[in-house]
Amino acid sequence: MFLIRKPSLGLIHEFLGSQRKENFSYSEVGSTRGHLPSGYTVDRNRVCVGHGSKVFRRASELLNAWRMFDLGWVEIFPKGVTIEPGVTVTILVRHLGFYSLNACRVIYVFREERRVGFAYGTLEDHAEQGEERFSIDWSGDDSVWYEILAFSRPKQWQAKIARPVSRMLQRRFARDSKAAMMKQR
Repeated sequence: MFLIRKPSLGLIHEFLGSQRKENFSYSEVGSTRGHLPSGYTVDRNRVCVGHGSKVFRRASELLNAWRMFDLGWVEIFPKGVTIEPGVTVTILVRHLGFYSLNACRVIYVFREERRVGFAYGTLEDHAEQGEERFSIDWSGDDSVWYEILAFSRPKQWQAKIARPVSRMLQRRFARDSKAAMMKQR
């Protein structure tokens, strides 16, 4: 949903409510667990956020609190929602003088001894179609990594026409999200 002005909380919650019934907008749901599908742009972004168990615990807390979305130009709704399979969220993005609301649903969550994260996929009213996985990995060399793995392609006509802008926003999100995780540790 594209908007000329920032939507009210009421409109955001109305949009979110309507999206809870929607299906995923792509057929390869869960593919960030293994083999990535063809026909999509794949983005892999990662940054070392530090070393050791304390950093791993803190980065995991930040991830579970959606802090990688604390960017100023991106917001997640509902605020503070628990990350679990089936949870629907909407992302409010301010860009190029207008706003967009894009809905996603959490597909899977993993909480292992040295690796935590989740993936969400786009719903029917999202401008793009695809999936994004966010994870924190504590490597054998004691380094701790924040990683974003995504595959996407434009879905709505606006995104297809403005593909270079969409790609710029995706790169900006990855850069700013990594910086947010580095700053908050």
